[in-house]
Amino acid sequence: VQLQASGGGLVQAGGSLRLSCAASGRTFSDYNMAWFRQAPGKERTLVAWIRWDGEDTQYTDSVNGRFTISRDNAKTTVYLQMNNSKPEDTAIYYCKAKRNALNKKYQYEYWGKGTLVTVSS
Repeated sequence: VQLQASGGGLVQAGGSLRLSCAASGRTFSDYNMAWFRQAPGKERTLVAWIRWDGEDTQYTDSVNGRFTISRDNAKTTVYLQMNNSKPEDTAIYYCKAKRNALNKKYQYEYWGKGTLVTVSS
C-alpha cells in the first residue's frame, strides 16, 4: 500500500484543518487506518484509528472531541478533521495502514510520508 498524506499547513489556535491520506496499491477496505503524530523531540504517538469499514473509531484523550477520523473506501482515502486546534497539536502527522487479519503474520503495516501541521498561538 502506498500512502500519500496531504493537507498540513499553518493554522491559528482555535482553527480547523483537514488532513487527507490517499491510498493505492491494495484493497483499501482490507485495512484499518490510523493517524499518528510526532512533535519535535518526541516519539511518534497514535492520534486516531478507524476500522476498515468505518464503523469503529478511537482517539487519544488529548484530541477526543476536537478531531474526527473518517474514511471513504470508494475514494480510498482517510481523513482527519482537526477542529479547535491547539499549539500542542503542532507535529508531523503520519497515516498508517494495517491489514485487518486475525493472523499477525498477515497484519502488514504501511506508513505514509508525513505532513506538517503548525498551530500558532
